[in-house]
Amino acid sequence: MPANPNFQCCRLCWRIFFKGLFFNRRPLLSSVFNRLAAGLLAGASLAALAAPAEAGTKRPVRWNTGGAVWTTSSRAFQKFFSTGEITDRALEAGINNSGWTAEEVQEGMTKTYDVDIVGVSRFLYSSDGVKFLKDQTRSYFPYWKMKKTAVVALRSAIIADSVDGKLSSAGILGALPVDFRLADTCGTYDGAQNVCAPDKCEGDAQCTSLLSWYVFLPACVQANSQLPEPARRAVAPAPARPLW
Repeated sequence: MPANPNFQCCRLCWRIFFKGLFFNRRPLLSSVFNRLAAGLLAGASLAALAAPAEAGTKRPVRWNTGGAVWTTSSRAFQKFFSTGEITDRALEAGINNSGWTAEEVQEGMTKTYDVDIVGVSRFLYSSDGVKFLKDQTRSYFPYWKMKKTAVVALRSAIIADSVDGKLSSAGILGALPVDFRLADTCGTYDGAQNVCAPDKCEGDAQCTSLLSWYVFLPACVQANSQLPEPARRAVAPAPARPLW
């Protein structure tokens, strides 16, 4: 059976990434090299999705309750983020059930965090990062493939939004490669999300709602992706002056 080209692409990107991390001894070249590799990894994440994907789905949230589905479009979110105006009933319900005011959700989801794409990629591809992504897609995952591509899809969105060194909830939502659903399906999924900072939220709504989950997500990624401070280069002592 011929090898899957997407799998081969991922393997190649990983080889480039680790080669840059461990074998490149020139700091400037290493930095450029690692960021290039991280960008390739983001592309590989998109390519690895089983469903057709392009960054920026038009339906980032499909509220799935029982057999009913309400869709909030990316346009409705963008309108809310830029002006505070709510033009979608499902989005209004989501805000009302978030535990926050509309102004707090708007502010929280548009707040940006400084990140390093190398640190973000390294964390999200690590075993701890995969565990984090699985935990963060408890009830919110791709509409069609569901849990099967949840980790890959969320990871690709986070990495894609980190390329410019800035990360935000709005940016992650806008970079989702496929439609996502919040599933509350009669016991299989309960519509609750695991907010990544449970010590920072108060009450069931803030600690389990989708929009509250979004508010906290980029801060948690930032905290988990910090790179160690580069070691200072030793300065060679000046040569001793001759005595003559």
